[in-house]
Amino acid sequence: MAMANRRFQRGFDAWPGYVDVLSTLLMIIIFVLMLFVIAQFFLTDALSGRDRALTRLNQQIAELTDLLALERSASDELRVNLAELSAELQASIGQRDTLAAQIAQLDDAHRDEVSKLLADIAALESLRDELAEKLLTTETDRERELTAQEQLTEEAQREVELLNRQLLALRQQLARLAVSLEASEAEAVEKDIQIADLGRRLNIALAGKVEELARYRSEFFGRLREILGEREDIAIVGDRFVFKSDVLFESASAELGPEGQAQIARIADALLQISAEIPPEIDWVLRVDGHTDRRPIRSTIYDSNWELSTARAISVVEDLIARGLPPERLAAGGFGEFQPLDAGDSEEALQRNRRIELRLDQR
Repeated sequence: MAMANRRFQRGFDAWPGYVDVLSTLLMIIIFVLMLFVIAQFFLTDALSGRDRALTRLNQQIAELTDLLALERSASDELRVNLAELSAELQASIGQRDTLAAQIAQLDDAHRDEVSKLLADIAALESLRDELAEKLLTTETDRERELTAQEQLTEEAQREVELLNRQLLALRQQLARLAVSLEASEAEAVEKDIQIADLGRRLNIALAGKVEELARYRSEFFGRLREILGEREDIAIVGDRFVFKSDVLFESASAELGPEGQAQIARIADALLQISAEIPPEIDWVLRVDGHTDRRPIRSTIYDSNWELSTARAISVVEDLIARGLPPERLAAGGFGEFQPLDAGDSEEALQRNRRIELRLDQR
């Protein structure tokens, strides 16, 4: 009986151990689940932050793309101006080479004159030596030919004095030629320095004007973009603001419609604001270029696409003048169908090629 009680007590004592093991296992499972929930929370937060970062990066890429387009247009303009500056510099170098050639000719002439003078001096010195020898020779015969010797001596002395005066005059002339040659060489060096300085200042001035005009062009395009908004029928291509002709004109017509007049009025307001800020020393001009598609025109007024594109550009210019822009700051040109943006034959391609382009340029 006592043994049975002991066995019962041992079986009863084992049960709390099982309970402790199960409790510990349950706590471990709950702890693992909590770790999983926390990790899931932080992972969700990191993924949402990455999406926001990607959105910001896409916006920045779009802005950088717009800025890159403007910078490319400014770079093209700077290349054109750099070519003009190079041409002017080449002209300056040509003038410098011409002056250098003239100086070289003067140097050659001076050297020829100096050589001639040196030859004359050598001949006079040789003659003087001969006369001195004659004087020495006549001294040995002085007793026998005293009268003749005296006459010869006087004549020789007169010749020697004359030769000495001529020699002195030649030496003075040689000195004056040397001074003139040095002055010519100094003047040539000074002219080279002036030409180099003029080219440097010209490059600096033109680069400054080009940069300043590019800044005003960017500001002008920025204001036009703000005024006109984001529209599919208006775009910036390089350094030009492009309007589809269908926005401004009816088919085969060069008369501005109501919507076209409203768009030109906005452009005139923006250009008047910008022109008031441009310094007077910048000689700027707004180019208005008309373009058509390549389909033959059917009109009783215009015989060709050349005439239609030119008439449309002139209509825009006249409307800008009527709104207060000075005529000397405007230029109109027609290119017909010969400078297309799209070489395709689809209706979309032909519509893109029918356009009016505005470009703020330096005269």
